[in-house]
Amino acid sequence: MEEFFNELFDYNFFCNKQLIEAFAELEKVPEKSTKLFSHILNAHNIWNARIAGIPATLKVWQEHDVKSWEDIHYENQRTTFEIITGNDDYEERIDYENSEGRLFTNTKQDMLFHIINHSTHHRAQILADLREHGIEPISLDYVFYKR
Repeated sequence: MEEFFNELFDYNFFCNKQLIEAFAELEKVPEKSTKLFSHILNAHNIWNARIAGIPATLKVWQEHDVKSWEDIHYENQRTTFEIITGNDDYEERIDYENSEGRLFTNTKQDMLFHIINHSTHHRAQILADLREHGIEPISLDYVFYKR
């Protein structure tokens, strides 16, 4: 399972880095894309914190300056790899409170996979937003990452 999650998070890292680099070349990043990419980073931070049992440092819809994205992204990734490397039970159930204060329980496996799926979902929205603004989006399909 560790190898599987390392591969998925390498792919996630690659995709986010590609977007960060593409956004750095734009004169102005569309507002919706800024909001969504900040949300991707925030959610990753929040889920890492839930798994690690520590307070999250970011809020769900907190917006960040494009210049800070790379640092947040690297910190998220570092923390996730520490979680994966130090894990011996992906079926361990973790109790947590969502952003609305409701209590839930999920396995570490569910939570880690959710980070990936959630990020992919919002990256697709970002690519559609870029296209709507006349910006040709980069391809982030998994198969292109693997080639």
